[in-house]
Amino acid sequence: MQANALFPGFRRGVVQVADPLAGTVDIPYLAHGQGPPLLLLHGFPQTSAMWHKVAGRLARRYTVVAVDLRGYGDAGKPAGRAGPALYAKRAMAADPLAVMRALGHERFMVAGHDRGGRVAHRLALDHPQAVSRLMVLDIAPTLAMYERSDMRFATVYWHWFFLIQPAPLPETLIGADPEFMLARFMGGRHAGMRAFDPAAWREYVRCARSPEAVHAMCEDYRAAATLDLELDRADRAAGRRLEMPLCVLWGGHGGLARCFDPLALWREYAAQVQGKALPCGHYLAEEMPDAVVEECFAFFGE
Repeated sequence: MQANALFPGFRRGVVQVADPLAGTVDIPYLAHGQGPPLLLLHGFPQTSAMWHKVAGRLARRYTVVAVDLRGYGDAGKPAGRAGPALYAKRAMAADPLAVMRALGHERFMVAGHDRGGRVAHRLALDHPQAVSRLMVLDIAPTLAMYERSDMRFATVYWHWFFLIQPAPLPETLIGADPEFMLARFMGGRHAGMRAFDPAAWREYVRCARSPEAVHAMCEDYRAAATLDLELDRADRAAGRRLEMPLCVLWGGHGGLARCFDPLALWREYAAQVQGKALPCGHYLAEEMPDAVVEECFAFFGE
């Protein structure tokens, strides 16, 4: 988390989170602002830098905390015999919860993009007393997406199936040229490379050049296709749903819109759902930051 210039006024810190499988995991955070606490969780293959166009404005109304998820950015990257279990969303969600508690926030709002939205979903399910309101950007529930797999889904979300291949296949291929992978994967979407500030892009590339980060990202996806689905099915069987207000935003020109009806799917998993498409692609906070800020103000309130 070295992109200080992207977050003027934010303070940096690290919380060492206890983990039964990993021992401890260092989770860096950026914090600034006043008002109700708001946790921001980034997606793949990015870092907390993805929030740089919106975090400062949100901090005028909220106490904003942005973290690097385990395995990403400058966060700890546990590895070992536990394998993908280290990156199950239950474990990944416990990290930002510990950060918020360490900062004195027992109850807070959450916005998560992409993988961060999936971590936020698990955080809200496992710790509903901690999450007052939840916003997810450009995702539908993981289980719902896998259960509705078809040719279109597999084509648009090809990386879901590539990254879960046994190690070291995807790690080796990505590791050969991480910047090429990021440019093709991220720059090949609706907005192209113009969505990304050069300083933020350098941060994404810097972090992706770490072999440990590449392995961790693959383990994240491997967990999503195995352990996370088991947890999701158990929740469904037990009738557990999100009860707090949920706002879903997605890119009207993105892959999610081409494959699914996000609101319909989230209504199978949550009791209070609202949301809409924005006229952009997958990277909402970088493509349409003004609209994302206004949607946050409208949903999270004062």
